Amino acid sequence: MAILSFLGGPVIKGLIDAYNAHLKATTDDKAIAADLAGKEIAAQTVELQEQGQTKRAQIGHPWEPEKLFGYLMVIYFGKLTLWDKVIGSFAGYTANIFNTDPLTGEALTWAGWIMVFYVGKRGFENIARILKQR
Repeated sequence: MAILSFLGGPVIKGLIDAYNAHLKATTDDKAIAADLAGKEIAAQTVELQEQGQTKRAQIGHPWEPEKLFGYLMVIYFGKLTLWDKVIGSFAGYTANIFNTDPLTGEALTWAGWIMVFYVGKRGFENIARILKQR
């Protein structure tokens, strides 16, 4: 480059300066593009973390009391359906070891309320969200 500027005079020197400015601009553009890409990746990472926190807040933890009651109901009705009805009738046993006593009294009332809560909760949440958006 120095030889060309020495041989060519001011015109070649001007072209060389323009070319160097172009190279510098291209390098700066790449640096800016890389910086923006890094910032975009960082923003996406933060957004994904926030989405995960929101999802955990909406779903909750598996050991919350409302979920524990739901697990009990699933176990009870699963035992009634699978063990008492399906396996008991398939095997032809009618012995008392396969039969579960039905719920009575307060246990029956609470079991009903738990089932109503689980079946109706999501519907009420959806209706409330729709009304809130309007």
